[in-house]
Amino acid sequence: MNSAFSYTTQYSLDKAHFSECFDESVTIDSSWRAYTKAIGFFFVGIALLITVMNTYASFFVIGLGVLEWANVKFKKTWWLWRQMMSKAAGNEVTLTLDELGVSSQSFYVKSQILWSDVSEIVNTDRGFLIKHPGGTSYVSKQVLNETALTFINSKVL
Repeated sequence: MNSAFSYTTQYSLDKAHFSECFDESVTIDSSWRAYTKAIGFFFVGIALLITVMNTYASFFVIGLGVLEWANVKFKKTWWLWRQMMSKAAGNEVTLTLDELGVSSQSFYVKSQILWSDVSEIVNTDRGFLIKHPGGTSYVSKQVLNETALTFINSKVL
């Protein structure tokens, strides 16, 4: 008789985990198109400054351009800083894989992704991107054993 599969593990939401999540799930656009909003803010601010409409508003818009440039240029650093400053950073997460789906529970968050809701599972070098109606979730292979890896791979459609 085949028994139902269930796997539970714990891991910490530390900088290494967040960095892996970012590296595996975000595609960084380093072309000039990524900077178009920053360039637009900057030139609108310069135009306002030249017309002497409102000096404070002009510098504010220029500052937005600089801030947007920094957001694009230092995207990973910016994102990691925000994650490390969140209340979830440093907490333990309990991850459970079973026949129903993937569930995670920490002090602040309790979530469950049902296999029936999963639209796609992308196998990356270091984990799995699980796409569902609520967005995309990342599960690191580092916290899974061989049986759990085989189980998730069997769910890939």
